Amino acid sequence: MLLLTKILSQIAYPLLASLLLAGGAGVLLWRGRRRLGGVLLSIALGWLWLWSTPVFSDWLRATLEQRYPAMQIEQLPTADAIVVLGGAMEAAAAPARLDPNLGAAADRVWYAARLYRAGKAPRVLVSGGQLPWSGVEQPESSVMAELLQEWGVPAAAILQESASRTTRENRDYSLPLLQAHGARRVLLVTSALHMPRALALFRVSDFEIIPAPTDFEICSVNNAHLLRWLPDAQALADSSRAFKEYLGQWANRLAGSRRE
Repeated sequence: MLLLTKILSQIAYPLLASLLLAGGAGVLLWRGRRRLGGVLLSIALGWLWLWSTPVFSDWLRATLEQRYPAMQIEQLPTADAIVVLGGAMEAAAAPARLDPNLGAAADRVWYAARLYRAGKAPRVLVSGGQLPWSGVEQPESSVMAELLQEWGVPAAAILQESASRTTRENRDYSLPLLQAHGARRVLLVTSALHMPRALALFRVSDFEIIPAPTDFEICSVNNAHLLRWLPDAQALADSSRAFKEYLGQWANRLAGSRRE
C-alpha cells in the first residue's frame, strides 16, 4: 500500500505529469491530430516551466511556511515532551557510506536539541523508521538519537519510535509512547514547509500540540532578476516538495484525518 501511494503521488507530481502530457501529445501528433496535439504539448511545457520557475517555487513554499512563522526559543512555552519528525537524515550504509547522511531537514534535530537545552521539555521523542527501498537497515530514529546525544541531550531523556514511514504513522506510533510516559503537552518539531500537514494530523488527538517549526527556506529575494523567471532544476525539486505537502493535506482531509 505504501509503494502504491508513492507511485500514484509520483504520477501527480509536476515532472511526471508533464512528461505524460507530452507523451500523449506525441501520440496525437503521430496520429495526425496536430491541433489537439499541439495544444496538449503547449500545456505540458507550460506546466513544467511554471513549476520549474524559482519565482513560483518560492511563492508556493512561502504559502506553507508563513502559516507558522519562526519564533525565538524563549517565546515558546514549556511542554512535557518534544517530538521530532523524521525525514531529516539517513543512516550509514557501508561500504558506500560510513557515516550518516544529514539532509537539508537535519535542522529539526539541531533545533530539538536547542529546545531541550533551553529547558522547554524534559524528554525528546524522535520518530522515524526506514523505507523498504532505502537500502539501509538502521531506522532513522536511532541516527537522530545519536546526533541528539552529541548535541548535549542525555540518552535517558530520549525516546525512540522506529516503525513509522509516513507522517500519519509518525503520529499513530508516537502518541501512545507519549501517553505511556504521561506527556500531554507536546512541542512538535518539523520543517516549516511540513508543519501545516503534520500539525493537522497530530491535532486530531487529545494532546495539546504546539508547533515549533524550523528549517525555513524562503527569505526576501529580488524577483526582478531574469534568472528568477527561467526554469531551474532545483526550483522544480523544491516546488515538487510543496506540491507533496498540498497533496498530503488534501488526502488527509479526504480521509477525515481519522486516527487508524
